[in-house]
Amino acid sequence: MARWEVSLLRMCYAYLRDTALAEDAVQETFLKAWKGYDCFRGEATDKTWLLRIAVNTCKDLRKSAWFRHTDRGAALPEGQEPFTPTDDALTRAVMALRPKLREVVLLRYYQDLTGEEIAQTLGIARATVYNRLNRAQVLLQTEWEAWQHEA
Repeated sequence: MARWEVSLLRMCYAYLRDTALAEDAVQETFLKAWKGYDCFRGEATDKTWLLRIAVNTCKDLRKSAWFRHTDRGAALPEGQEPFTPTDDALTRAVMALRPKLREVVLLRYYQDLTGEEIAQTLGIARATVYNRLNRAQVLLQTEWEAWQHEA
């Protein structure tokens, strides 16, 4: 758990944009992994297996009625900071991408996974991973050029 906790927490926060929900999702991920360890076939690395469980857990949370009807933009308790990457223009642009594009960017550049590992994590074809990365790159490049013209 200590080895993957921070990595999973970052990924879950990127999906859920809520510190407490991200922490809950990580706990749920470890619980599901522990319960399902007998089914782990070893076809993927520990990291990609755990990330897939975390991504699916976050997707399930986002589908829940509670998630859709809760104001996650409410202020945090005083002195509590959200667990976020550095707040810069690029990070904001990545977080603004459509979910399917954002997840491959986060897995590639924030989790440092290969295209094959991302494909295993998300259960999609490797070509789809590269297609999504290319689309995200085009969108981010366009956003970057717009910022350059504003500056």
